[in-house]
Amino acid sequence: MVQIFLDTASLSEIEEFVKWGVADGVTTNQKIFLSEGGVDFKQRILDICDLVHGPISVETTKSTVSDLLAEGREYASWHKNVVVKVAMYGDGRGLQVVNQLSKMGIRTNMTVMMTYNQLILAAKAGASYVSLFYNRSKEAGENPLQIIRDYVATAKESGLASRLIVGSIRTPEDVSVSMAAGAHILTVPTKILRQMPSNKRSEETIAEFDKAWQDFLAIKK
Repeated sequence: MVQIFLDTASLSEIEEFVKWGVADGVTTNQKIFLSEGGVDFKQRILDICDLVHGPISVETTKSTVSDLLAEGREYASWHKNVVVKVAMYGDGRGLQVVNQLSKMGIRTNMTVMMTYNQLILAAKAGASYVSLFYNRSKEAGENPLQIIRDYVATAKESGLASRLIVGSIRTPEDVSVSMAAGAHILTVPTKILRQMPSNKRSEETIAEFDKAWQDFLAIKK
């Protein structure tokens, strides 16, 4: 079954969508935390883990292999649901970090990926999750829908266990077409998720049925 992750670090937003029953996990990054202001980073991650009993992606911020490994081990020690996010650096250091963390039994989410090749390399390195940036990939001249289809097919045929997360979502349509293409997981900003239940014709039909019910009650009187 396709999963939905919340692309936020706001506790109030997470609480809102947990009540909807659609929050399978959470993804965070540096920009998301900047929007939260001066919160205590570790405590906010732990608070999120208390709200959502699924994978909580926490992105590394260092630059060398040794520092990234140390940071990843630290994050993973905070809670069993923490997944360490590592960027796909062009020199392969991110792959090295993911491979070593994987051998330590630490779950990883390789992120900032735009191409099919990047996804395959991340999966082979041992990433638990591989994250395709849908709109940024499109802006780079790629075809993200074809990349989703090709990765899902290759993973199935080759036995690659890494689940595909599609992020960089900007419209409800981005969600629907990515799901239809076979994405395992969509990580969705809350402002987009709020738009997804709404349809003008649905609202008109509800109003029509409500009026019909009131008319029916009036007849009974």
